[in-house]
Amino acid sequence: MVNIDDFVKRLEVILDYYGLNASAFADKIGVQRSSMSHLLSGRNKPSLDFVLKIAEVFPDVDLYWILNGKGSFPKKEEISKNNETEIIAEIEKTSPPLPVTDTSASGDLFSGFNSNEDIKEEKRNFLETKSSGVPSNEDEIGKIVFFYKNGTFKVYVP
Repeated sequence: MVNIDDFVKRLEVILDYYGLNASAFADKIGVQRSSMSHLLSGRNKPSLDFVLKIAEVFPDVDLYWILNGKGSFPKKEEISKNNETEIIAEIEKTSPPLPVTDTSASGDLFSGFNSNEDIKEEKRNFLETKSSGVPSNEDEIGKIVFFYKNGTFKVYVP
């Protein structure tokens, strides 16, 4: 059995949520304004037709919530256990695990990302490029950008 006083309180929550008064709500779900008034005053009990019209017009209203007060409003999408495990598996596939490094001793957050070998390799590549002197056909300049201290810049395209 539906507790009428609690039903009316939940109905008022719906009215507040959608910013409607009783007349506008009645018009929206297609019932007589007087039946809405009688329901809110506690004179009448809600009919099945009335509750179904609410659920039809306002899909965020959970039938179990409006009738018994159990559940949630607005209605939350339920995720099945199978769907939840599929989502977790998909996340694990797409995001590789981060390397675990002990940075507490050194205090350097970035020490684990570039090893000394990587840094030496980058320096060697830079020096080789710098010392070659004559650019090859692959090293054609696409554009030159000059940045000025006042925040402006100029782009030159050869």
